Amino acid sequence: MTVKGEVFAFAAATPMEEVDDIVSRQILTFNDEIMMVRVTFKKAGPGGQPHGHPHVQVTSVESGVFDLAIGGRTARLTAGDSFYVPSGVHHGVVCIEPGVLVDVFTPMREEFVAEA
Repeated sequence: MTVKGEVFAFAAATPMEEVDDIVSRQILTFNDEIMMVRVTFKKAGPGGQPHGHPHVQVTSVESGVFDLAIGGRTARLTAGDSFYVPSGVHHGVVCIEPGVLVDVFTPMREEFVAEA
């Protein structure tokens, strides 16, 4: 796993964590204030059941096609698109075509590190 506060994080040296049969997660780099996570969707299906968290989240769609629901609004996003989730707002994602999301959270998601 990436070490907290490391200046460089190398994807090839960072393990993927299987979240479920659709999603795997790779903690890229983080400190107490911020965290970057690569989320790979191996097949179409629901990958982020509607949920909320106290963290602010911004995400870039690296590849694939995703339907996002954020605070009652929905949109279909593709490679190059991005989205913002304010603290506490319910959101969820359905993968339409397999792909990758790159999430950034502030503050960092302590539960991701504790689970790894």
